[in-house]
Amino acid sequence: MGMRKPKPEEKIEEAKKEKLKEKKPEKRKKIIEGIRGIVRMAEIDLDGTKKIRNAILGIKGIGKSLANGIATAAGLDSEALLGSLNDEQIKKLEDAIKNPLKYGIPYHMLNRRFDPFTREHRHLVSSELKLAVKGDIDFMKKIHCYKGIRHELGLPVRGQRTRSSFRTGIIVGVTKGKQRPGAPASKAPRAPAKEEAKPEAKTPTPAKPAAPEKKEEKWLNEKTKEKIWKTSKTLGQN
Repeated sequence: MGMRKPKPEEKIEEAKKEKLKEKKPEKRKKIIEGIRGIVRMAEIDLDGTKKIRNAILGIKGIGKSLANGIATAAGLDSEALLGSLNDEQIKKLEDAIKNPLKYGIPYHMLNRRFDPFTREHRHLVSSELKLAVKGDIDFMKKIHCYKGIRHELGLPVRGQRTRSSFRTGIIVGVTKGKQRPGAPASKAPRAPAKEEAKPEAKTPTPAKPAAPEKKEEKWLNEKTKEKIWKTSKTLGQN
């Protein structure tokens, strides 16, 4: 007898088992001598094996243009590895991140220009930036401005459309009942017209039934007729 051919379902299961057995090897970072793997800066652990201009991007509040400008303003090579810096250079770089104006960076590159409370140019990073944003939102809610009301309602603040986006809740779409093919469209029922008040018709009084003739009266009438006939007969004979 010949061998049974495996079913397509069995082939799929076998392929899945083989994939599970063949695990991909974990990627390990290359350890370079004389370079620190992790550098603590601005309350965040940064990767020391990256270049300075790329490693600084991990800090909240720093973009690409500012990261390149901070490295050059601090007198460092932006292509150098972050882990290759000594303690003094790291402190200088951290100071340049927190106080960029001190190192000659123009104020238009900062993220807190003309602070509404102090009217100063500042640059906030990491936790300071988070607290400042939260404080601004709370202040807008407190004074009940348009943006504050939108924040309270959980709606977009910057003029986005809300017809198709930002829809929350269980029911997102509109459900319609199934209609039979060829059936006429159902029309909305019309409101019944108000009937005019008609004058009340007088009910006719029922006629009194005729009283039945008494038998005694009939008998008397016949008796009188007989008397009249007899008297007329006698008078004729005379």
